[in-house]
Amino acid sequence: MKPELRRFGTSQSPVVVIDGFSGDAQAVIDVAAALAPFPSSAGTYYPGLRRILSERNLDAWHYVERLLDTVAPFLGGAFDFVRFDLLEASFSMVTAPPETLGPAQRAPHFDSADPDYVAILHYLADTPGTAFYRQRSTGIEAITEANRDAFVAAARRESPALTGYTNGSNDHFEQIGRVEGHADRLAIYQGRLLHSGLIPEGFDFSADPRRGRLTANLFVKGYRA
Repeated sequence: MKPELRRFGTSQSPVVVIDGFSGDAQAVIDVAAALAPFPSSAGTYYPGLRRILSERNLDAWHYVERLLDTVAPFLGGAFDFVRFDLLEASFSMVTAPPETLGPAQRAPHFDSADPDYVAILHYLADTPGTAFYRQRSTGIEAITEANRDAFVAAARRESPALTGYTNGSNDHFEQIGRVEGHADRLAIYQGRLLHSGLIPEGFDFSADPRRGRLTANLFVKGYRA
């Protein structure tokens, strides 16, 4: 397991990248495949399928518990958390072709304006990964309660001009960083950072966890001393 601390944007926001995280990504894929087919993520902006995990999913929950135990020191070191609560855990797959996306799905997004709301993303297959962005018209890279309305207003004006997934810089968003999605790589970042999965042309939108873009997605709320 090889950790690396990266910093993106003018704010130098921390992004933790850990290679070879589990040591056996195939075992995690097997756990996810046993829960397939995943349900649709209807009612959310996620462009695909998500299986929310709970203690009822024994093998999957054991994986979640092991993951959290392992990342705890990194959450403390990079984000100064003395403790944290798990908010949600899921296995997710991008399955929506670009022509089916709504306006909000075409642009980089944020998960929460709370600086202590942190995303933990475990790539379980080789993919292009995840990119982080600055909104050109406002200069916003990370959402706060103070700038949320400005970001949303600009995004609503500009999203009709976007087509498909955002894959790198365009007229409205500048890429400020990227985490390549190598199998068994873990990325940890604040949910307030503008980000988007990199979904290129020719992407396999398979709903099969053994073929498609399978990730484990966890969200935690951290607490400082």
